[in-house]
Amino acid sequence: MAVAEGLKSVEVKGVAILVTDLDGQPVLQARPTTVRLTLGNGGVGVDGRRLAAARLTPFGAGTLKLNGREYPGTLDVLKNGEGLVVVNELPFEDYVAGALQAEASDKWPSEMLKAQAIVVRTYAAYHRQLNAAKPFHILASTANQQYAGRVAEASPIWEAVRDTEGEILLWGGQLFPSFYHTDSGGHTEDPRLVFAARNMPALRAVRSEFSGDSPYFVWNLSIPIGQLSELLRRGGVQVGTVTRLEVVERSRSLRVLRLTVHGTRGRAQLSGADFRRIVGYDMLKSTLFAVAVDGQYARFAGRGYGHGVGLDQWGAKAMAEQGYSVAEILEYYYPGSALATLR
Repeated sequence: MAVAEGLKSVEVKGVAILVTDLDGQPVLQARPTTVRLTLGNGGVGVDGRRLAAARLTPFGAGTLKLNGREYPGTLDVLKNGEGLVVVNELPFEDYVAGALQAEASDKWPSEMLKAQAIVVRTYAAYHRQLNAAKPFHILASTANQQYAGRVAEASPIWEAVRDTEGEILLWGGQLFPSFYHTDSGGHTEDPRLVFAARNMPALRAVRSEFSGDSPYFVWNLSIPIGQLSELLRRGGVQVGTVTRLEVVERSRSLRVLRLTVHGTRGRAQLSGADFRRIVGYDMLKSTLFAVAVDGQYARFAGRGYGHGVGLDQWGAKAMAEQGYSVAEILEYYYPGSALATLR
Protein backbone atom coordinates (compact mmCIF):
# COMPACT_ATOMS: atom_id res chain seq x y z
CA MET A 1 0.00 0.00 0.00
CA ALA A 2 1.53 3.32 -1.11
CA VAL A 3 1.66 5.96 1.63
CA ALA A 4 3.39 8.62 -0.49
CA GLU A 5 4.23 9.02 -4.18
CA GLY A 6 5.81 11.46 -6.62
CA LEU A 7 8.64 12.34 -4.20
CA LYS A 8 12.16 13.51 -5.03
CA SER A 9 13.50 12.49 -1.63
CA VAL A 10 12.35 10.52 1.40
CA GLU A 11 13.44 10.78 5.04
CA VAL A 12 12.50 7.93 7.37
CA LYS A 13 13.16 7.84 11.11
CA GLY A 14 13.19 5.07 13.70
CA VAL A 15 14.98 3.83 16.81
CA ALA A 16 17.19 1.60 14.62
CA ILE A 17 16.59 0.95 10.91
CA LEU A 18 17.81 -2.03 8.91
CA VAL A 19 18.34 -1.02 5.26
CA THR A 20 18.37 -3.80 2.65
CA ASP A 21 17.48 -4.38 -0.97
CA LEU A 22 14.27 -6.26 -1.75
CA ASP A 23 16.15 -9.58 -1.62
CA GLY A 24 17.17 -8.90 1.97
CA GLN A 25 20.81 -8.11 1.25
CA PRO A 26 22.15 -5.39 3.62
CA VAL A 27 22.82 -1.99 2.07
CA LEU A 28 24.15 -0.30 5.21
CA GLN A 29 26.16 -2.08 7.89
CA ALA A 30 25.04 0.36 10.57
CA ARG A 31 21.46 0.69 11.85
CA PRO A 32 20.86 4.44 11.67
CA THR A 33 18.02 6.34 13.32
CA THR A 34 17.43 8.39 10.15
CA VAL A 35 17.69 7.27 6.53
CA ARG A 36 17.51 9.68 3.61
CA LEU A 37 16.75 8.32 0.14
CA THR A 38 16.83 10.29 -3.10
CA LEU A 39 15.60 9.92 -6.66
CA GLY A 40 18.37 9.08 -9.12
CA ASN A 41 18.79 7.94 -12.70
CA GLY A 42 19.44 4.41 -11.53
CA GLY A 43 16.50 4.30 -9.14
CA VAL A 44 16.94 5.01 -5.42
CA GLY A 45 20.00 6.65 -3.87
CA VAL A 46 21.06 5.58 -0.36
CA ASP A 47 24.36 6.71 1.22
CA GLY A 48 26.03 7.16 -2.16
CA ARG A 49 24.74 3.88 -3.60
CA ARG A 50 22.11 3.37 -6.31
CA LEU A 51 19.50 0.65 -5.92
CA ALA A 52 16.47 -0.49 -7.86
CA ALA A 53 14.60 -0.30 -4.54
CA ALA A 54 15.34 -0.13 -0.82
CA ARG A 55 13.56 -1.85 2.07
CA LEU A 56 13.54 -0.25 5.52
CA THR A 57 12.74 -2.49 8.48
CA PRO A 58 12.49 -1.36 12.11
CA PHE A 59 14.85 -3.26 14.39
CA GLY A 60 13.10 -5.12 17.18
CA ALA A 61 9.54 -4.05 18.05
CA GLY A 62 9.90 -0.48 16.80
CA THR A 63 8.05 1.40 14.08
CA LEU A 64 9.14 3.64 11.24
CA LYS A 65 8.16 7.29 10.99
CA LEU A 66 7.60 9.22 7.74
CA ASN A 67 6.35 12.81 7.66
CA GLY A 68 5.55 12.61 11.37
CA ARG A 69 3.37 9.48 11.07
CA GLU A 70 4.26 6.05 12.47
CA TYR A 71 3.93 2.96 10.30
CA PRO A 72 3.95 -0.71 11.32
CA GLY A 73 5.73 -3.25 9.12
CA THR A 74 8.33 -2.27 6.54
CA LEU A 75 8.65 0.64 4.10
CA ASP A 76 9.83 -0.07 0.55
CA VAL A 77 11.09 2.89 -1.47
CA LEU A 78 11.23 2.53 -5.24
CA LYS A 79 11.11 4.59 -8.38
CA ASN A 80 7.66 4.81 -9.94
CA GLY A 81 7.26 7.05 -12.96
CA GLU A 82 9.02 10.36 -12.40
CA GLY A 83 9.25 10.11 -8.60
CA LEU A 84 9.72 7.88 -5.62
CA VAL A 85 6.88 5.92 -4.07
CA VAL A 86 6.88 4.65 -0.47
CA VAL A 87 5.07 1.33 0.01
CA ASN A 88 4.07 0.12 3.46
CA GLU A 89 4.18 -3.70 3.66
CA LEU A 90 2.15 -4.95 6.64
CA PRO A 91 -0.40 -7.58 7.69
CA PHE A 92 -3.77 -7.07 6.01
CA GLU A 93 -5.77 -6.61 9.23
CA ASP A 94 -3.22 -4.03 10.45
CA TYR A 95 -3.93 -2.11 7.25
CA VAL A 96 -7.70 -2.35 7.88
CA ALA A 97 -7.17 -0.84 11.35
CA GLY A 98 -5.09 2.03 9.95
CA ALA A 99 -7.65 2.77 7.22
CA LEU A 100 -10.56 2.57 9.66
CA GLN A 101 -8.78 4.99 12.00
CA ALA A 102 -8.41 7.46 9.12
CA GLU A 103 -11.91 7.07 7.74
CA ALA A 104 -14.07 7.06 10.90
CA SER A 105 -14.05 8.49 14.42
CA ASP A 106 -13.08 6.00 17.13
CA LYS A 107 -15.73 7.69 19.30
CA TRP A 108 -18.57 6.52 17.04
CA PRO A 109 -20.84 3.56 17.98
CA SER A 110 -19.25 0.12 17.77
CA GLU A 111 -21.83 -1.24 15.28
CA MET A 112 -21.03 1.59 12.89
CA LEU A 113 -17.27 1.01 13.30
CA LYS A 114 -17.71 -2.70 12.64
CA ALA A 115 -19.78 -1.98 9.51
CA GLN A 116 -17.14 0.48 8.32
CA ALA A 117 -14.38 -2.08 9.02
CA ILE A 118 -16.11 -4.61 6.75
CA VAL A 119 -16.52 -1.99 4.02
CA VAL A 120 -12.87 -0.86 4.31
CA ARG A 121 -11.70 -4.50 4.19
CA THR A 122 -13.85 -5.23 1.13
CA TYR A 123 -12.58 -2.15 -0.71
CA ALA A 124 -8.96 -3.04 0.08
CA ALA A 125 -9.37 -6.72 -0.85
CA TYR A 126 -10.93 -5.71 -4.18
CA HIS A 127 -7.98 -3.46 -5.02
CA ARG A 128 -5.47 -6.07 -3.85
CA GLN A 129 -7.03 -8.46 -6.35
CA LEU A 130 -7.32 -5.83 -9.10
CA ASN A 131 -3.71 -4.60 -8.76
CA ALA A 132 -1.98 -7.86 -7.81
CA ALA A 133 0.73 -7.44 -10.46
CA LYS A 134 1.54 -3.80 -9.62
CA PRO A 135 4.18 -2.46 -7.16
CA PHE A 136 1.39 -1.50 -4.75
CA HIS A 137 -2.29 -2.36 -4.52
CA ILE A 138 -3.87 0.77 -3.09
CA LEU A 139 -3.01 4.43 -2.48
CA ALA A 140 -3.41 6.08 0.90
CA SER A 141 -5.40 9.11 -0.24
CA THR A 142 -8.93 10.20 -1.10
CA ALA A 143 -8.30 8.59 -4.51
CA ASN A 144 -8.65 5.22 -2.72
CA GLN A 145 -8.75 5.07 1.09
CA GLN A 146 -7.10 7.26 3.69
CA TYR A 147 -4.68 5.46 6.01
CA ALA A 148 -3.50 6.59 9.45
CA GLY A 149 -0.59 4.18 9.90
CA ARG A 150 -0.06 2.66 13.34
CA VAL A 151 -3.15 2.45 15.56
CA ALA A 152 -2.74 2.47 19.35
CA GLU A 153 -3.47 -0.94 20.87
CA ALA A 154 -6.06 0.52 23.27
CA SER A 155 -8.08 2.17 20.50
CA PRO A 156 -11.72 1.01 19.97
CA ILE A 157 -10.71 0.69 16.31
CA TRP A 158 -8.97 -2.61 17.10
CA GLU A 159 -12.11 -4.03 18.72
CA ALA A 160 -14.09 -3.33 15.55
CA VAL A 161 -11.38 -4.88 13.37
CA ARG A 162 -10.99 -8.02 15.51
CA ASP A 163 -14.73 -8.53 15.92
CA THR A 164 -15.11 -8.58 12.12
CA GLU A 165 -11.78 -10.21 11.20
CA GLY A 166 -11.86 -11.49 7.63
CA GLU A 167 -15.47 -10.39 7.00
CA ILE A 168 -16.22 -8.83 3.61
CA LEU A 169 -19.11 -8.06 1.28
CA LEU A 170 -19.65 -9.80 -2.06
CA TRP A 171 -21.76 -8.76 -5.03
CA GLY A 172 -22.83 -11.67 -7.20
CA GLY A 173 -20.28 -13.82 -5.40
CA GLN A 174 -17.41 -11.44 -6.26
CA LEU A 175 -15.47 -8.71 -4.51
CA PHE A 176 -16.52 -5.22 -5.58
CA PRO A 177 -15.43 -1.63 -4.85
CA SER A 178 -17.49 -0.97 -1.73
CA PHE A 179 -17.55 2.81 -1.99
CA TYR A 180 -18.60 4.98 0.94
CA HIS A 181 -18.92 8.68 1.64
CA THR A 182 -19.43 11.16 4.46
CA ASP A 183 -23.10 12.16 4.06
CA SER A 184 -25.62 11.28 1.34
CA GLY A 185 -27.77 14.34 1.88
CA GLY A 186 -30.80 12.06 2.12
CA HIS A 187 -30.31 9.74 -0.86
CA THR A 188 -27.44 7.56 -2.06
CA GLU A 189 -26.45 7.27 -5.73
CA ASP A 190 -26.11 4.53 -8.36
CA PRO A 191 -22.32 3.97 -8.79
CA ARG A 192 -22.72 3.61 -12.56
CA LEU A 193 -23.71 7.28 -12.73
CA VAL A 194 -20.60 8.42 -10.85
CA PHE A 195 -17.74 6.14 -11.87
CA ALA A 196 -16.72 5.37 -15.45
CA ALA A 197 -15.40 1.82 -14.89
CA ARG A 198 -17.43 -0.84 -16.69
CA ASN A 199 -17.48 -3.31 -13.80
CA MET A 200 -19.44 -1.12 -11.39
CA PRO A 201 -22.06 -3.20 -9.55
CA ALA A 202 -25.72 -2.37 -10.12
CA LEU A 203 -25.99 -1.13 -6.55
CA ARG A 204 -29.42 0.35 -6.02
CA ALA A 205 -29.60 3.91 -4.76
CA VAL A 206 -31.54 4.17 -1.50
CA ARG A 207 -33.32 6.88 0.43
CA SER A 208 -31.30 7.50 3.59
CA GLU A 209 -33.56 8.52 6.45
CA PHE A 210 -30.81 8.52 9.05
CA SER A 211 -28.96 11.84 8.80
CA GLY A 212 -28.55 12.12 12.59
CA ASP A 213 -26.59 15.18 13.66
CA SER A 214 -24.45 15.46 10.54
CA PRO A 215 -23.00 18.96 10.01
CA TYR A 216 -22.99 18.33 6.25
CA PHE A 217 -26.62 17.42 5.64
CA VAL A 218 -27.37 20.98 4.46
CA TRP A 219 -24.78 23.51 3.34
CA ASN A 220 -24.43 26.77 1.45
CA LEU A 221 -21.52 28.11 -0.56
CA SER A 222 -20.86 31.45 -2.28
CA ILE A 223 -17.92 31.64 -4.71
CA PRO A 224 -16.86 34.98 -6.22
CA ILE A 225 -17.33 34.89 -9.98
CA GLY A 226 -13.69 35.81 -10.58
CA GLN A 227 -12.49 32.91 -8.45
CA LEU A 228 -14.84 30.43 -10.10
CA SER A 229 -13.86 31.60 -13.58
CA GLU A 230 -10.17 31.14 -12.75
CA LEU A 231 -10.74 27.66 -11.29
CA LEU A 232 -12.55 26.64 -14.47
CA ARG A 233 -9.81 28.13 -16.66
CA ARG A 234 -7.17 26.13 -14.78
CA GLY A 235 -9.35 23.07 -15.25
CA GLY A 236 -9.35 23.55 -19.02
CA VAL A 237 -12.78 25.18 -19.32
CA GLN A 238 -12.19 28.26 -21.47
CA VAL A 239 -15.38 30.31 -21.33
CA GLY A 240 -14.10 33.63 -20.01
CA THR A 241 -15.97 35.13 -17.08
CA VAL A 242 -18.84 32.96 -15.89
CA THR A 243 -22.28 34.52 -16.44
CA ARG A 244 -24.59 31.56 -15.76
CA LEU A 245 -24.58 27.94 -14.57
CA GLU A 246 -27.37 25.86 -16.07
CA VAL A 247 -28.18 22.39 -14.72
CA VAL A 248 -29.03 20.25 -17.76
CA GLU A 249 -29.63 16.83 -16.22
CA ARG A 250 -30.10 15.36 -12.77
CA SER A 251 -30.12 11.78 -11.54
CA ARG A 252 -33.07 10.22 -9.72
CA SER A 253 -31.41 11.26 -6.45
CA LEU A 254 -31.39 14.85 -7.84
CA ARG A 255 -27.59 15.03 -8.14
CA VAL A 256 -26.26 17.09 -11.03
CA LEU A 257 -25.24 14.81 -13.90
CA ARG A 258 -24.59 17.53 -16.47
CA LEU A 259 -24.44 21.30 -16.39
CA THR A 260 -23.60 24.02 -18.89
CA VAL A 261 -21.21 26.81 -17.95
CA HIS A 262 -22.05 30.02 -19.78
CA GLY A 263 -19.38 32.71 -20.02
CA THR A 264 -18.38 35.89 -21.82
CA ARG A 265 -16.36 33.85 -24.35
CA GLY A 266 -18.66 30.90 -24.93
CA ARG A 267 -20.08 27.98 -23.10
CA ALA A 268 -19.08 24.44 -22.15
CA GLN A 269 -20.91 21.40 -20.85
CA LEU A 270 -19.45 19.37 -17.98
CA SER A 271 -20.47 16.40 -15.92
CA GLY A 272 -21.42 17.25 -12.36
CA ALA A 273 -18.52 15.12 -11.13
CA ASP A 274 -15.98 17.01 -13.29
CA PHE A 275 -17.39 20.37 -12.22
CA ARG A 276 -17.03 19.38 -8.54
CA ARG A 277 -13.48 18.13 -9.12
CA ILE A 278 -12.47 21.40 -10.77
CA VAL A 279 -14.03 23.58 -8.08
CA GLY A 280 -12.62 21.36 -5.31
CA TYR A 281 -14.07 18.40 -3.45
CA ASP A 282 -13.90 20.10 -0.07
CA MET A 283 -15.29 23.40 -1.34
CA LEU A 284 -18.19 21.98 -3.36
CA LYS A 285 -19.11 19.17 -1.01
CA SER A 286 -21.37 17.20 -3.35
CA THR A 287 -23.19 17.36 -6.68
CA LEU A 288 -26.53 17.49 -4.86
CA PHE A 289 -26.99 21.24 -5.25
CA ALA A 290 -28.96 24.09 -6.79
CA VAL A 291 -27.05 27.12 -8.05
CA ALA A 292 -27.72 30.71 -9.14
CA VAL A 293 -25.35 33.39 -10.42
CA ASP A 294 -26.12 36.95 -9.34
CA GLY A 295 -23.32 38.78 -11.18
CA GLN A 296 -20.79 38.82 -8.34
CA TYR A 297 -21.16 35.34 -6.86
CA ALA A 298 -22.18 31.82 -7.76
CA ARG A 299 -24.41 30.79 -4.87
CA PHE A 300 -24.86 27.09 -4.14
CA ALA A 301 -27.40 25.47 -1.82
CA GLY A 302 -26.58 21.81 -1.32
CA ARG A 303 -26.88 18.68 0.74
CA GLY A 304 -24.44 15.93 1.70
CA TYR A 305 -20.68 15.46 1.41
CA GLY A 306 -19.03 13.11 -1.07
CA HIS A 307 -20.00 11.18 -4.19
CA GLY A 308 -23.05 9.60 -2.52
CA VAL A 309 -22.28 5.96 -3.43
CA GLY A 310 -22.58 3.13 -0.90
CA LEU A 311 -22.32 3.59 2.85
CA ASP A 312 -23.43 6.96 4.22
CA GLN A 313 -21.11 7.31 7.23
CA TRP A 314 -23.23 9.77 9.19
CA GLY A 315 -26.32 7.77 8.31
CA ALA A 316 -24.67 4.55 9.51
CA LYS A 317 -23.71 6.30 12.74
CA ALA A 318 -27.33 7.34 13.28
CA MET A 319 -28.55 3.81 12.52
CA ALA A 320 -26.12 2.35 15.08
CA GLU A 321 -27.29 4.88 17.67
CA GLN A 322 -30.86 3.74 17.03
CA GLY A 323 -29.98 0.09 17.66
CA TYR A 324 -29.49 -1.29 14.16
CA SER A 325 -26.99 -4.14 13.79
CA VAL A 326 -23.94 -4.37 11.53
CA ALA A 327 -25.80 -6.66 9.12
CA GLU A 328 -28.81 -4.32 8.97
CA ILE A 329 -26.61 -1.29 8.28
CA LEU A 330 -24.77 -3.06 5.46
CA GLU A 331 -27.96 -4.45 3.91
CA TYR A 332 -29.49 -0.96 3.98
CA TYR A 333 -26.65 0.71 2.07
CA TYR A 334 -25.55 -2.24 -0.10
CA PRO A 335 -28.87 -3.92 -0.96
CA GLY A 336 -28.26 -7.21 -2.74
CA SER A 337 -24.77 -7.75 -1.34
CA ALA A 338 -23.88 -10.69 0.91
CA LEU A 339 -21.59 -11.04 3.93
CA ALA A 340 -18.79 -13.56 3.47
CA THR A 341 -15.35 -14.46 4.81
CA LEU A 342 -12.19 -13.50 2.94
CA ARG A 343 -10.35 -16.54 1.65
